[in-house]
Amino acid sequence: MNQSLPILNRIAAGVVGGYAFTWGFCAIGIAALAALGVSVHAAELGVMLLAFLLFLCLFLWAFAAQSMVKVWVVLAGGAALMSGAALLLQRSLVG
Repeated sequence: MNQSLPILNRIAAGVVGGYAFTWGFCAIGIAALAALGVSVHAAELGVMLLAFLLFLCLFLWAFAAQSMVKVWVVLAGGAALMSGAALLLQRSLVG
């Protein structure tokens, strides 16, 4: 069981952390493009196309990185920062 924990940690970081970071990227990207005047549907399409590549890179990085602490800090911290910034930007656009 002790040998499988590092592998499970990398899988969780790649899947869960990568998804959360990519979700934050999509949220802030769509909100920023909408604030710049791009239609919401065009913003969604463009950002989602980039999101596929971003998720793949993050997933692979989770397995290539030497420090899992760094991976989790970047993924969780980036997801939280981008999601919070997107929430603030969306609130300023709506009201």
